[in-house]
Amino acid sequence: MTSVLKNYSVILPLAALVLAFWFSPDLQEVAAGVAIFLFGILMLQDGFKRLGGGNLERVLGAATRSTPRALAFGLVSSTLVQSSSLVSVLTISFLSAGLISLIGAIGIVFGANLGTTTGTWLVAGLGLKVDIAAYAMPMIAFAVVLVFQKARPVRGFGYVLAGAGFLFLGIFYMKDGFEAFRDGLDLTRYALPGILGLLVYTALGAAATVILQSSHATMVLVITALAAGQITYENAIALAVGANIGTTVTAIIGAVGANVQGKRLALAHLLFNLVTAAVALILVAPLTALVDVVAQIVGIAAEDYALKLAVFQTIFNTLGVILMLPLTRRLVTFLERYLPEPEPDVSRPRYLNAAIDDYPETLERALRQEVSHLYDNAVKLVLHGLNLHRETVFAASDLAAAVRRSRSPINLDIGDEYERRVKTLYAAIVDFATRAARHRESAPKLVARIDALRDLAGGLVRSVKSVKHIRKNVLRYTTCDAGTATELYDALRTEVAQVVVAIRNLDREAPDERSTLCLDQEAARLAAASGKRGLRVGALIREGKLDPTAATSFLNDASYAEAAMAELLAAARAYFAEPDRAIAEVEGLFALDEEEIGATIGQASERAKHARPRPGPMPNCHNRRLASTGTKRRSDSDEIEETRREGGRISGPAGGGPRKQD
Repeated sequence: MTSVLKNYSVILPLAALVLAFWFSPDLQEVAAGVAIFLFGILMLQDGFKRLGGGNLERVLGAATRSTPRALAFGLVSSTLVQSSSLVSVLTISFLSAGLISLIGAIGIVFGANLGTTTGTWLVAGLGLKVDIAAYAMPMIAFAVVLVFQKARPVRGFGYVLAGAGFLFLGIFYMKDGFEAFRDGLDLTRYALPGILGLLVYTALGAAATVILQSSHATMVLVITALAAGQITYENAIALAVGANIGTTVTAIIGAVGANVQGKRLALAHLLFNLVTAAVALILVAPLTALVDVVAQIVGIAAEDYALKLAVFQTIFNTLGVILMLPLTRRLVTFLERYLPEPEPDVSRPRYLNAAIDDYPETLERALRQEVSHLYDNAVKLVLHGLNLHRETVFAASDLAAAVRRSRSPINLDIGDEYERRVKTLYAAIVDFATRAARHRESAPKLVARIDALRDLAGGLVRSVKSVKHIRKNVLRYTTCDAGTATELYDALRTEVAQVVVAIRNLDREAPDERSTLCLDQEAARLAAASGKRGLRVGALIREGKLDPTAATSFLNDASYAEAAMAELLAAARAYFAEPDRAIAEVEGLFALDEEEIGATIGQASERAKHARPRPGPMPNCHNRRLASTGTKRRSDSDEIEETRREGGRISGPAGGGPRKQD
């Protein structure tokens, strides 16, 4: 669908140009003026992106705290970039990325519609009365010098200056072009009075805006044609209303690839503009009379139809905001009911959107939310791989007892779920982080944080892979009581559950009160548990309570579980770390060194290695469950080799701590 729309967006302008040039060669100057004007808008947009840095993201957060702020932001941003369509598309992108609320986004769109009137005032009040080409040339000349400077703000200002210069130049050529063929061609003979004229020219205004992808460009064309006497004032009013409708098409196209929130905003934009246009057309007579009154009060000449058109556009857009603003919450309720949240597809990214690639800080915020999404998927798989439900784990007052009661096998193809829930998301995160790397020169610290989030996501992937390797033995020893082996695996499952609960508790704390020291305490607890585990297994073997083969499998599985827990803790530590806060420095002083923790694990592992095994019974109560879940049995050595190939963390078969593979 998107590709079809994009194809038409190219074909329609080209066809319109061919027809225009065939119809009148003099229109070439008008067409050149439109092209220069649109190029100026692009330069303006690029300039403000370079000047804004991370300010846009921060302003967005502040702007959407209340509806009046959102309105003001929409008005100002649309005035600066001279494109309400761009503001709408960006707002859809930020909303889809979960950075702003729907009600705040609607306020921005309302304000952007008001912002379109500033371009009309600029052209009608300045462009037609001043030789702006005389200002445009020096502006472009100075801009060329600035855009070749290395400093990003200076280059940004150069782009803004060039954009303004091209805007002025485009207005000049459009005005000059209409005046050039005024004597040879009278377009007013195509004027249509009455209701038919309103409907036809409203449709023409909408079509022109769809082709030009800019209501500002359409209004500049209308005003310059009106000033040259090529269209009537009545038809110009209808064209202005149509331009207001046509500007929604860009937002609708931008919402095609957005999530449900983006689609809701695009529909809200369409409804707002349709209601505003309908009111303007129905009340065109009283609104025109009101324009005459306002024009007389502010001193606009009766024959200055260009300025009167600007007044009309301002009045009907303001009227639309006045009518719709009190209904905003009802509009949100309607949108949520008409476009309900679909069943979430856990395999697709929720917050990553290519439209925000030019806004580095927004990239980081969106990526953080997507990593959180990946974490939820990974933790669910980790717990399900251990035959545990998140609801059971999080609600338990006695975690060990809850784990012991969890004997029912969870029907899970962990390999398939890994591909669907984890691998696809991780691939999207890597691709997104790779695109963000182009900001490395302008924002190196921010890109470094994005790289850290990507690496964090890799750790979550490895945690799932580790649990994937122990899934079959978990089924074997935890779905029925196999004595000592079941007790060992239950203790191991409890340790993993404790780590997950600790991370959840940290996430639920207020950001100002959050401290990652608890994660170091968890790491120390795990190190101590690892040491005790090795000693206990050795004692059980000597006492004949545990078969050496089962002991070896358990110690190997324990090393995988330790690797999974280490990855989860490292991911949480990196995710919640706040290096810019003073408390982070204090935490760094008290945090346990990884080598200290590793040494504790290593010492315990050495003691376990020297334990002398003796034969013991091997329980076998899992065959039916293995067949029902379709789990394929493989040797421990096969699993170790696979992990080595995949670049994960593995440990020796005697239960030593996890180590990184080169």
